[in-house]
Formats: sequence, C-alpha cells, structure tokens
Amino acid sequence: MSQLQLNPLQPFAAEASGIDLRQPLGAEGRKAIEDAMDRHAVLVFRNQPLTQAEQIAFAKALGPLDMGLRKLKGGPHRFEYAELADISNVKVDGEVADRQHAKIVGNVANQLWHSDSSFQKPRAKYSMLSAVTTPSFGGDTEFADLRMAYDALPGWLKKQVEGLSALHYALHSRFMLGDTNYTDEQKQAIPPASWPLVQTDPRCGRKILFVGVHACEIEGMTLAEGRMLLMDLLEHATQREFVYRHKWQVGDLVMWDNTATVHRGRWFDLAERRELRRATTEEVAA
Repeated sequence: MSQLQLNPLQPFAAEASGIDLRQPLGAEGRKAIEDAMDRHAVLVFRNQPLTQAEQIAFAKALGPLDMGLRKLKGGPHRFEYAELADISNVKVDGEVADRQHAKIVGNVANQLWHSDSSFQKPRAKYSMLSAVTTPSFGGDTEFADLRMAYDALPGWLKKQVEGLSALHYALHSRFMLGDTNYTDEQKQAIPPASWPLVQTDPRCGRKILFVGVHACEIEGMTLAEGRMLLMDLLEHATQREFVYRHKWQVGDLVMWDNTATVHRGRWFDLAERRELRRATTEEVAA
C-alpha cells in the first residue's frame, strides 16, 4: 500500500497525499489516517474526485455513518445515498435555488461556527467533504482547533469552565436566523444533547474546549449568563491563530474531526452554483 504523506498547513491542519481514496483503505490505511487526524484534526486531500459510492466506501471504512439533520428535514434527496449530506445551493431538480428557498437558509447557517451533529448522541466524529462545483469567488471553509483554544485559556477561565456542561440543540442556530417553520414533531425529533465544556480526547489525551453555535445554554447557569459565556468562549476559540482557511478546488476532499474543531463556510454569491457533498461518521465510545 502507498504511504500517507503529510505537509503541515497550520499547526493543526495538513495536506495529505500518497494514497488513493478510491481504493479500499484496509486496516493499515485506516490507522494511518486516524493517527494523522489525532495530530492535525484537519486533512486536505487534493485531486481526489470521488463518486458517491467511493465517498461512502471511504467513510464507512472509518466508522458508522451519521445522518445528522436528515432526521429532521426528510423529504426529497438529490443523492443516491441518504447518508450523503447535500452542502449546496442546488435544488432536487438540479437548478440553483432562489433566495427564498429553504436550501438557502442551510447555506447561511453553515456560515456560523459549528461542529457537525454536536446536538445529538452519538455525535459526529469525522466529516469528509468533497468539492464537486465551486463558485468563481468565495465559499471558502474555515476550521478552528478547539485543543489549541483550550491550551490558550487563561488559568482563571480554565477553572471557571471546568465541570460545566452545555446543552446543544439542533435548531438553535436555525431559530437565530429566522428559520422557524418546523412542526412540533420536528422540534422534538432530536432532544438537546449535553456535553462538557472541557473534554479530554480519548485517543491523544489533549484537552478540548467544546463550544459552537449549537450550544444554547449552560446547565446550572441563568440563560443570559450562560449564553454570554458561550459567546465569549467561541470568540476566544476562533481567533485567527487557531484558524485554517481552505480555498476549495474541484476534486478536493477535506476531512476533519468534529470533536476537536469547529468550522464555518464563508460568503459566496448565492446565485452561483456551489456543490459539495459530505459523509460523516458517528463517534464510537473508546
């Protein structure tokens, strides 16, 4: 088997090469990628255009697949596999959505710092996003390392957040953006998930400041005080020195660890076609 090679892009992100993601990973390939993710949390594979089936096969080699917000939205799906998330501004009929279409809310919500499926248990572990069509300008994706964020907390703040837990709710960010057209059944489909603000990665042993826009309150604190602390912590975690910005090229596959990072999409002209598809694995208890 070919050898995985890594070229650091940031302290926590690396460009990965040397393996063909279209081929079966096998135990050796899986271990190489998992070890690289423990060190870097974001891996960038260039010139790896995958079919839907190849992307699913690659993801399944790394763990059970997550369905995320598909549990809420349901409805028609553009892809052959329901496990693939459609990160695009394209409707089921193949046309670019107009600004009033529900797809656009998803595109805007993706511009908030978040961790995929932090609102459920089990939560997402690895996300693998493949670029199919890119706009002429914009549409980058930024990633922030939550391990570096914890390390940089002042001592007094580390003491303050130790032992606290936050509730993460699937629709919190959507409500913030005025997307409230959900039935009671949809609102209750995924109950809030509670996660400690400070966690220890079971694989590499580093501490993580687990925040993101899905976190809507801190247990045991008033709503206002808890939300202000969450906003302050997210602002801290997303400082420029903790961020890698990825400029997409068609054929890129970017993989990240949702338990150790948050990410967000950046602005692009919503009238231009932008198509990415994501496969995501669920976290498996150590």
